[in-house]
Amino acid sequence: MINDKGNEFMTTIKDKMKDIIQSQPDDSTYEEILRELAFARIVDLGMSDYRNCRVVSNDEMEHRIRTWQK
Repeated sequence: MINDKGNEFMTTIKDKMKDIIQSQPDDSTYEEILRELAFARIVDLGMSDYRNCRVVSNDEMEHRIRTWQK
């Protein structure tokens, strides 16, 4: 695989998930592991949005929220 900077890397989604699971304590619950996997996914999605300029400023978000409250 090649990342967006043209560098080769071999980390697959499955490998990332394995790493997250392996980093959890042995007594982790199913829910705790799922929460960590979900958090990692949310961070990845947010970083993708940032890299692709799909973000809004705090001022713009404040304006949008105010229009929803009317």
